[in-house]
Amino acid sequence: MATDESTVPSPCVRHCTLNDEDVCLGCFRSLDEIKDWSGLDAPARRAVLAEAARRRAGPPAVCWGIASGLGGVKPRGCPSG
Repeated sequence: MATDESTVPSPCVRHCTLNDEDVCLGCFRSLDEIKDWSGLDAPARRAVLAEAARRRAGPPAVCWGIASGLGGVKPRGCPSG
């Protein structure tokens, strides 16, 4: 797919599952970022993609709340908050 500087395609991979923090485990965008996507200009979309990449490279998935049965306790190595 050819894109020019003004076109930023959606990162959606059709694996839409939100974690406890309302972050999609497919594309790593927040629910608000997903809802706002169609109204964002190219620089704002690139900022969303950068934040999603930061989330993707961040703590392991278990820290994002997808592990069940942890009783609200995050495993060692996960950021608090």
